[in-house]
Amino acid sequence: MAKNPGEVTAGYVPGKSTTKTKAKERRKGARLQGLVLGSILPILLILLWELLSRLGVFPSYQLPSPTVILATIAELAQDGSLWTHIGITTYRVFAGFVLGTVVALILGSLVGFYKKAEQLFDPMIQAFRSIPSLAWVPLFILWMGIGETSKVTMIAVGVFFPVYLNIVSGILGVDRKLIEVGKMYGLNTFTLIRKIILPASLPSFLVGLRSGLGLGWMFVVAAELMGASKGLGYLLVLGQNTLSPETIIASIILFAIIGKLSDWILKIVENRSLHWQDRIGKS
Repeated sequence: MAKNPGEVTAGYVPGKSTTKTKAKERRKGARLQGLVLGSILPILLILLWELLSRLGVFPSYQLPSPTVILATIAELAQDGSLWTHIGITTYRVFAGFVLGTVVALILGSLVGFYKKAEQLFDPMIQAFRSIPSLAWVPLFILWMGIGETSKVTMIAVGVFFPVYLNIVSGILGVDRKLIEVGKMYGLNTFTLIRKIILPASLPSFLVGLRSGLGLGWMFVVAAELMGASKGLGYLLVLGQNTLSPETIIASIILFAIIGKLSDWILKIVENRSLHWQDRIGKS
């Protein structure tokens, strides 16, 4: 039997599909616009850098042109060493990030949930946080040698503190009225943590992850000073020892690109995890 023109299929809401499509198109347009706007300044700086280098404003032995640096990266890629350096550095950062995050999550949750744990652990942790990163290098070499263990531990130390601080801040910042309402509805401690405290502290925790990852990329340079023979930090030292500014700058640029990509991945995770929030600038 043919359907009447005015008949509506069960479960179908007229205009709903169109609205979703338009919303997706707006989000894609906003992402594309953000990508274009974010690329304008780097492109202009690179063009200006290249122009001034060709005019001789920047001496080549101090600041090589972008084309020279790009040729250096291409040469490293052709002989295969580039992927080895990138791979080992990324592995070290990832391993240190996971280790530092796990320890920070355990201690941060204890300190945030229990006042006595805060009084016991927090003063010592805050004291350790004031120690410069390079101060750990000789101690870790003495304890663990110059192998991967000392390097990963060094990065984990850098990741730990911002993640820990944001976890504690997020838990302590939960609105106590929400907890009281949960208790009024008879929620036990586990359900209270799962349904109220964790979702409320999640934004702060995700910010801590991004901050910790950023510090992980900073600490990997100090970690690869521990007698490393591979990695982007090793390329920095190699460029310094061989008086090759193009190698040094190429390593710095690679750090920036890979660090930005990893932060971009965490940013996507953050946006999808916090899709329920009504935030400024969210379409």
